[in-house]
Amino acid sequence: MVYRDEVLRHLLRRAGFGASDAELEYYSRLGRRGTVETLVDFEQIHDDVDAFVGAPGYVGVKAAGAVFSPNTVIGDARQRWLFRMIHTARPLQEKMTLFWHNHFATAYSKIAGAYGAADATRLMAARAAEDPAGQEGQVETIRRLCLGNFRDLMVAMAKDPAMLIWLDGRYNTKARPQENFGRELLELFSMGVGFYTEPDVYAAARVFTGWNLARTAANPSYPRYEFAYNASLHDTAAKTFSFAIYPDGGRTIPARSADGGLQDGLDLIAAVAAHPQTARRLVSRFWSFFVSEVNPPTERFVSGLARDVLARGFDLRAVMRRLLQSPEFRSEENYHTKYSWPAEFVARSLKEVGWEGFTLNNAVSQMASMGQVLYEPPDVAGWEQGPGWISSGGMLARMNFAAQLSRAQAAALVKAARPHASSPGAVLSHEIGRLSPAPFGREAYDDLLAYLTASGAWTGSDAQLAMKVPGLVRLIVGSGEYVFV
Repeated sequence: MVYRDEVLRHLLRRAGFGASDAELEYYSRLGRRGTVETLVDFEQIHDDVDAFVGAPGYVGVKAAGAVFSPNTVIGDARQRWLFRMIHTARPLQEKMTLFWHNHFATAYSKIAGAYGAADATRLMAARAAEDPAGQEGQVETIRRLCLGNFRDLMVAMAKDPAMLIWLDGRYNTKARPQENFGRELLELFSMGVGFYTEPDVYAAARVFTGWNLARTAANPSYPRYEFAYNASLHDTAAKTFSFAIYPDGGRTIPARSADGGLQDGLDLIAAVAAHPQTARRLVSRFWSFFVSEVNPPTERFVSGLARDVLARGFDLRAVMRRLLQSPEFRSEENYHTKYSWPAEFVARSLKEVGWEGFTLNNAVSQMASMGQVLYEPPDVAGWEQGPGWISSGGMLARMNFAAQLSRAQAAALVKAARPHASSPGAVLSHEIGRLSPAPFGREAYDDLLAYLTASGAWTGSDAQLAMKVPGLVRLIVGSGEYVFV
């Protein structure tokens, strides 16, 4: 059974974080194609969502200190990002930001260990316009570039201060080449295992010698961290790889003067971005994140979209537009075939259930029990996805969140269910349509129906609705069916 507006809701679950009733009404007027265009061309929409943090009518936040400071307090930063996921008018921008945060996985804790909690938060989450030194956090950089040019995004990450700390680029010199960034560039950020050699890793380390970090302290309370190319620390000798670096097939980055050595890194990034396997790997990751983790892509889909990546010069916006309009994305076979990340689960449930009287600091702590802490991927490979999200502890945390949320929204849930109170089946159909879980099997459906009638004859009274509807919502949101988006 396909529930109401399911074609549109599928699009909004995958290209965003689900939809409230008001958002469904808005996107319904645009139609599917118009919605895709609006989601993809998000720069046309004014981005003022952060201005509503703490305002009436929006999900609440709770400051860790005297004031809410998401640019300097990581707990507040996590709440602000969840706030954006729930309330942004640019949902695909936030979804892509979350995708790239995992792709270029960088953890706050290591940076905090090196530079302290406040500066680590700035390096991960600060908005440049709000920071006294103009510091832009890594996730803000990703948000700005998330549907731009993939090669440009990789260059930005290679120069990103948080990345330079996370993968030890700040220590990379010709006397002691540091392999961490070069290895992850080849293994995780671009073409992947099997398409480079160990000597390539060492050559990549030499390419990025001198790509270091500078710290200026014009304002002692707000130092500025930025990329610095130190020519005197760069290895100027030629570097040869096992794969083509240049369009003519050349595999050697030539010897250059120290002053010109910055180009070595730019040449290598351009080469790995243009490698056919990078495009294929990127398409495969897009498939898993946006289309399906249950059904594998066809070779035709992967090769076709990979060719598009290369032909369009790494233009991510064009590729995403094609993916969201593809028959494979629209196919009902791929509905509800992706395991929701905790961030997706929390944002979607708040959109669909409601957020009155709810504060996001509770969600942040419960997300940790679900297995995800924003700004804190577990290692360079990011979070384990797919079924990896669904441990017994993770499911218990989701059920507990569902219980807390449904209790907080009890009055509003009863009011919304009142027009459907004529029968238990009508109430159940209303809640399933409102919450858009994966279709329940007959046995599970009957169990939900039995829950509504377990206490006696159905009357549809307000007292009966108050006793049953919040619990029904808790059961649906805490179910295995709701895990899937």
